[in-house]
Amino acid sequence: MSARTEAGSPRTDQAAAGRIGPDDPRYADLAHRGFNRRFRGNPDYVRLVGSTEQVVQAVQEAVREDLRVAVRSGGHCLEGLVADPAVRVLIDTSLMTGVAYDPEMSAFVVEAGTTLGELYRKLFLGWGVTVPAGESPDIGVGGHVLGGAFGFLCREHGLAADHLYAVEVVTVDEAGTARSVVATREPSDPNRELWWAHTGGGGGNFGIVTRYWFRSPGARGTDPASLLPPAPASIRTFRVGWSWDELDERAFARLLRNHGEWCERNAGADAPGAKLFSILFLNRRQTGKVELRGLSTAGPDAERLCHEHLDALNQGVGAACTRQLETSTWLRFALNPFPELFRAPGAENASFKMKDAFLRRRFTDRQIEVAHHFLTRTDVDVPGGMLGLATYGGKVNTVAPDATASAQRDSILTTSCNAGWMDPSEAERNLGWVRAFYRELFADTGGVPAPGEASDGAFINHPDADLADPRWNTSGVPWHTLYYKDNYPRLQRVKARWDPRDVFRHALSVRLP
Repeated sequence: MSARTEAGSPRTDQAAAGRIGPDDPRYADLAHRGFNRRFRGNPDYVRLVGSTEQVVQAVQEAVREDLRVAVRSGGHCLEGLVADPAVRVLIDTSLMTGVAYDPEMSAFVVEAGTTLGELYRKLFLGWGVTVPAGESPDIGVGGHVLGGAFGFLCREHGLAADHLYAVEVVTVDEAGTARSVVATREPSDPNRELWWAHTGGGGGNFGIVTRYWFRSPGARGTDPASLLPPAPASIRTFRVGWSWDELDERAFARLLRNHGEWCERNAGADAPGAKLFSILFLNRRQTGKVELRGLSTAGPDAERLCHEHLDALNQGVGAACTRQLETSTWLRFALNPFPELFRAPGAENASFKMKDAFLRRRFTDRQIEVAHHFLTRTDVDVPGGMLGLATYGGKVNTVAPDATASAQRDSILTTSCNAGWMDPSEAERNLGWVRAFYRELFADTGGVPAPGEASDGAFINHPDADLADPRWNTSGVPWHTLYYKDNYPRLQRVKARWDPRDVFRHALSVRLP
């Protein structure tokens, strides 16, 4: 198939693509399948699709009947963009799970319903390669890659979107006709801007992606094993814990300063720590521990690199910490990474609020004081509250901000204020805590991480509707600048070209110009 043809998938799946309504026993699992129980949509019906042709048909019928449409692959949306009561038709791609090498495109073709775990498994067992995508194996490729997608290997290999060669997208033209279009990164492709918009523009903006093709920039030849990064030969993981009982305010501040300074020193692709990734989990004091999880892919040097990282973080803290290091194969780790984090009991029934930010500099001493205050407050009970700090940069920062739609290309870490709860009656208390925490962290820039010397906006794969709410964003910087920076007008032009009727929209979607 030519990269410039406008055709659906050659495979016609036998999946039932009929309307699955509330009376169908499948409806509850399909309509309410998702990671965040805070939101609950009630579509008129769900379309369980198995091919591009079925997606085209489903979209066409929704447009003809003037019904609001949304798409779901893995169900990990952290905001109510898919599980929205306004959505009348939900298109579910979870049966579209093919992964193969496409010799005509000299790239790996991946269907939108594939989970990251299946993607990692098939790429590794088939060809010994991987894509530097996200952390949880249950995430669906469909909405994940569109936001840029980073994870454990991003510092070594960049974003998943940096390896995206082409997309197949079901779009709707001005006349209301649905069709599928293939767009590649080839400079001569007339549809190239549509490809570009899917390298960080986020999901639900321009159409429904049914297939992705992956091939690393600069990769040549026809040997599939040479077209994507090789999977790590081994993974050295580490788990570290500090007891809150041993962390007074001085020790806490020293730990955060050490962490931020390590990130500043190791933000480059040629830095000693480029083959190491870690997340510092600053849990609420009532949980008892501050924890660090991470890994290195440096082979024989991995253990030394891990210990150097841990020694740098603990220097001068004055609190004892536990260390647990293990060696794993890539596949075993990728399919079940840190199960205490990603497959914790009860997580499938929890509600969440995440508010994230890209940082160009470590937290200031004032921000560290804010963090300590909110994590140790005794006047509010938020057991699921925490602040996360993940190392970033490396290969990610070697790409120009406008080469893809992922504009944040010189950050040293990402941070997120999180709250999680089980009982719906606890929502107000948890939301109040996490919103106030985030607002105070970024009080110097209007309650949000406005792009500047210290911060650089937010990550669209962690959508936060508060950024578009003047009650919480008093910076004067619009939400779309926080997510897309100078790339937003270009995304709007793509929107006007490929979705002129604004069929694909949500609370944080790219607006028509």
